[in-house]
Amino acid sequence: MKDDLIGKTAIITGASRGIGKAIASTVASLGINLSIAARQEGPLNETAAELEKKYKVKVLATPCDVTKLEDLEKLVNNTKQKFGSIDILINNAGVSSQYPFEKQPIEDFEKLAHTNYLGYVRLIRLVINDMIKNKKGSIINMVSGSTLCDPLPRNFIVYSSLKVGLRAFSKALFWELRDQGIKVTSILPGVTDTDLTGKLNEITADTSRLMTTEAIENAVKFALTVPANVCPLEISVINQQTPWTAPVIPYKQQHPGK
Repeated sequence: MKDDLIGKTAIITGASRGIGKAIASTVASLGINLSIAARQEGPLNETAAELEKKYKVKVLATPCDVTKLEDLEKLVNNTKQKFGSIDILINNAGVSSQYPFEKQPIEDFEKLAHTNYLGYVRLIRLVINDMIKNKKGSIINMVSGSTLCDPLPRNFIVYSSLKVGLRAFSKALFWELRDQGIKVTSILPGVTDTDLTGKLNEITADTSRLMTTEAIENAVKFALTVPANVCPLEISVINQQTPWTAPVIPYKQQHPGK
C-alpha cells in the first residue's frame, strides 16, 4: 500500500508545529505531496521548505484560519489548482481551554466550537464531493483521548464535549460513505508533549506522564497503509500514565442517608 500513496495529495491543518508538523513529516515520508495549513505564515513556510528539502515531495503552504469559511475554501481551491485532486484530508487544527465551567470565558465557547468541530466538518464538506466522484479518499480526524472518559475530565468539559460530537460525527460519516470507497478514521490521542498541552498547567505538571508525537504519527501511518478494503474506524493512542485515567469522581463520597 505504501507505493500506492506515492504522488497522492494530502491536506493537513495545524501543520506548522506540534502534532500537525510531526504528522506532515510522516505523511511526506510516504511520498505524498502536501497542502499544509496553519494561521501563522512564517512558521508554515519554514515547515514547507523543510519538508520539501528532506522528503523531495511538493509542499503547498496556505495560511488558514479554520474558523473562517473563506479561508477553508481558499485552502481547498489552492490545493486543487496545484495538485488537481485531494486524496487525503487530515484535520488536526485545534485550540484548548482549561477552566472550571463557571469560570470559563464565554467568548471561548465560539472559538472552541469553530476550531475543534465546525472547522473539521466544513472542510470535510468542501472536499467530500470530489472524493465521492473519485470513489476513494481518506479522512483522518484528530479527536481526543478525553472522549474515552465518562464523565469527561473536569475543567475540560466544553473542549471534550465538542470532541465527543466530532467523534460521533466521524463514526456516522464512515457508515454513510463506506460504499463510496471513502475511509474515515478518528485518532484519540492522550496528553501529548506539545505547545497546546503545555498550557494545561495542572494536567501537564509532571512531564513524565506525557507522550511524544511518535505514537500518533504511527497511528496515522497505519490508517493510510492498511489494505484498501480495511478502515481503522478509531485508533486510541493513550500514554500509559495519562492524567485523565485517574478517577474524575472520588471513590469515597458523601451520600445522603436512607
